[in-house]
Amino acid sequence: MRMNPVKLFREVISKEMPVDAQSYENARGYFASRTIAYESPIGRMGIVAADQESISHVFFFHDFPFGESSSIQMQYPVLMYAQELLDQYFAGEPLEFSEVPIRFNCGTDFQNQVWKTIRQIPYGEVRSYKWIAERVGRPKAVRAVGNAVGANAAVILNPCHRVVRSDGALGGYGGGLERKRRLLALEGHPIEKVK
Repeated sequence: MRMNPVKLFREVISKEMPVDAQSYENARGYFASRTIAYESPIGRMGIVAADQESISHVFFFHDFPFGESSSIQMQYPVLMYAQELLDQYFAGEPLEFSEVPIRFNCGTDFQNQVWKTIRQIPYGEVRSYKWIAERVGRPKAVRAVGNAVGANAAVILNPCHRVVRSDGALGGYGGGLERKRRLLALEGHPIEKVK
C-alpha cells in the first residue's frame, strides 16, 4: 500500500506528540521550528530539517500544518540551503540533489534501500521500478519497490519523479501525475516518450 508523504510525516509527528495540551504545544513548536513552507511553481511544499545539516521530509500540501515560517528556522541552515537549491532547480538549472543530506529515519530497511537507490538516478533521466528492484537485490519485488517509492518522504530532493514503469508509463506519484510530468519536462526529459 502506498503511503502519502504528508500522511507519513503526520504519523511521525503523532508518535512524538504527547497527549496533554501543554506538552502538545511544546512538541508542535519543536516541529514548527524545523519546518518551512516553500512556494514552488507546481504547488506549496513543506521542507523539514532532521537536524542542522540534513532534511527528513519534503512534501506537497494544501494546508501547512504549522502556520507561518519564523526566524527560529534559521537555526537549521539546511532549510535555507534546500530552498536555494529548489529555487535554482525550478529556474531550470540542472541540479543533482545528492549534496543535500537526507536522513531516512522513518522507513523500513527495504524502503531505505529503495530511497537511496532513487538518489542515484541522474538529472533528466528516468529508471524503472524494475531497475530499482534489481539494484536493491530483489528483482521480483517490483510491486514492493513501487510501494516504497510511493512512501518517499523527501520528494524532488529524492527524485522519485524519475521512476517510471518498464513499459514507459508514468506509474504513480504522490504529488499527482501532472506534477510528475512537469518535473520531468523541467529536467528536459522527452515527455512524449513517457506514456
